[in-house]
Amino acid sequence: MNICVFLSAADLSETYTRPAREFAELLGKGGHTLVWGGSDVGLMKVVADGVHEAGGRLVGVSVAFLSDRARAGVDEMVVARDLAERKRLLLEKADAVVIMVGGTGTLDEATEILELKKHGHTDKPVVLLNTAGFYDGLKEQFRRMEDEGFLPRPLADLVFFAEEPVGALAYLEESLGMQ
Repeated sequence: MNICVFLSAADLSETYTRPAREFAELLGKGGHTLVWGGSDVGLMKVVADGVHEAGGRLVGVSVAFLSDRARAGVDEMVVARDLAERKRLLLEKADAVVIMVGGTGTLDEATEILELKKHGHTDKPVVLLNTAGFYDGLKEQFRRMEDEGFLPRPLADLVFFAEEPVGALAYLEESLGMQ
């Protein structure tokens, strides 16, 4: 399957790089394809390296103003005009989405896919990989939105929260009938 991963391009500590690399290795060993922002820096590089070294394919979608950071030697690289087109292309190329740790860009990408799911414009499985409790506050906020009637669908229909990489991939494979 083609798994889109939204994540940071920042250089991060082992707390975040170890689980990201573990997920990447599982993805590659499973014969899956990484669809990601195409950058060859920070956590994006860690994940791309892990997938590539484990035998998976790499499909990058960079954006014009970041093309100098794009990874060379990938199976496919597309350069989008802007961030909106980048998000659209990433989601078009994906069968499923995993949200890893990240900043405002990652949060923007995450809320976009959840909004599309909320309105029934996609049924792709979405996993939020909650490494080291990074998204505990967001999880609490989503639960409040659900409890107070802001979500027309149950939270569980929108996103699966995984605490470990193996659980994230298992959920995706099960959701897409691969187990």
